[in-house]
Amino acid sequence: MQYRNGQRLPPEALGVPARLSVNPRARRPSIRIDGRAGEAVVVAPTERRLTEAVAFARTKSAWMRERLAERPEGSPLEPGAVVPLFGRPTRLVAVNGAGAARLIDGPDGPVIQSGGEGEAFARRIENLFKRLARQVLLERTEHHLRTLAQRPVKVSIADTKSRWGSCSPHNRSIRYSWRVIMAPPAVADYLAAHEVAHLVHADHSPAYWSVVERLVGDHRPFRKWLRDHGPSLHAVGR
Repeated sequence: MQYRNGQRLPPEALGVPARLSVNPRARRPSIRIDGRAGEAVVVAPTERRLTEAVAFARTKSAWMRERLAERPEGSPLEPGAVVPLFGRPTRLVAVNGAGAARLIDGPDGPVIQSGGEGEAFARRIENLFKRLARQVLLERTEHHLRTLAQRPVKVSIADTKSRWGSCSPHNRSIRYSWRVIMAPPAVADYLAAHEVAHLVHADHSPAYWSVVERLVGDHRPFRKWLRDHGPSLHAVGR
């Protein structure tokens, strides 16, 4: 069978829903779990090696099922909910009218107040998170660019399903997931450093990681935090 990049396989093929992905940076076939989409992502360095990657995935069916079963339940953006922001539990409160969401300091901690009902309320909360993410990530990106004496880049904010960020050195653009604004500030700073460092080295070679270390020091705790807590951040608003 000829497999192709982006192809989705039915659950009976590998025991779980799966999507095929080609990543030229990959050195060998691998599997990652996309908790937000509820599927496994089977990765190969080239499209020709997707067959090899699928064969490898078949040996990991039990592991993939276990990981997908561990997905956290969704946490809707609704009045009364408590969601993380800058790594701190933040309560969502509805107010009269249709005003935009705003962050305030309450007597018991941070609070986000917003107008709107149902989907409108959730949309206002998400828009606030996106605005805060752009503000913070743009500032940290510019900081790391100055450190490396790099020219400016175009920064965009998106809601990617799995990747926290991506860098395109050829057109000098970086895209971030707004959801990282829910993580502690040091984790968001690491993400900015991670993507800016790709302007120097496009791969994940030792030379690349030495650039990241120059920017944020020991990067391993931040990477571990995203691995451990990332699925719960992707569950917010679901």
